[in-house]
Amino acid sequence: MAKKSNKNASYTVPGLTTTEGHALADTLQQRLNALNDLQLTLKHAHWNVVGPNFISVHEMLDPQIETVRSFVDEVAERMATMGVSPVGLPGAIVASRTWDDYDVMRATGVEHLAALDLVYNGVIKDHRKAIEKAGKVDPITEDMLIGQVKELELFQWFMRSHIESASGQLENSSASTEKGAAKSVAADKSAKSIKSAQALKPGKLAKGEKSAKKK
Repeated sequence: MAKKSNKNASYTVPGLTTTEGHALADTLQQRLNALNDLQLTLKHAHWNVVGPNFISVHEMLDPQIETVRSFVDEVAERMATMGVSPVGLPGAIVASRTWDDYDVMRATGVEHLAALDLVYNGVIKDHRKAIEKAGKVDPITEDMLIGQVKELELFQWFMRSHIESASGQLENSSASTEKGAAKSVAADKSAKSIKSAQALKPGKLAKGEKSAKKK
């Protein structure tokens, strides 16, 4: 005889039916997976950033990692409160995630930030969908997720400030993959460097312009 699962308790929070509470907790499991994945991804970038702005990016990521880790605990404990056992095992993330592993290794600060911007896009969009579901049955869970999105969007703004032009355009706006986002800012920096170098080269004198004589 198959062993009975003890994942779900016979109760949930007061004011919700057991069905409502457990269904919402199942939605939170996906947010738990996403946040666990995010804090690992941020730490990976923290270890692999190189280049002239290494320190600023390296140190900018640490408080983000700590905050996301606190979100992991918050979501897991909310699930347990609602009568559903949170699963924080690595296999659960891999088995149920709808995204691929972050695929940028050693790279400059702006390359990692451009790639992480796309990671934040996915996490925030799915958090907002969970907010919509929670809003229909449980304002407490909704409030928790809203607070998390507020912080995640602030962190994303910090990142975007490094890859935004003076006109408000993101340099990775045409990228659909993390590697593509990293390459887009690398190519942009390279093009600017070439343009700058060309501007420093002595050009032909305009008609009527006289060259300065050496003294």
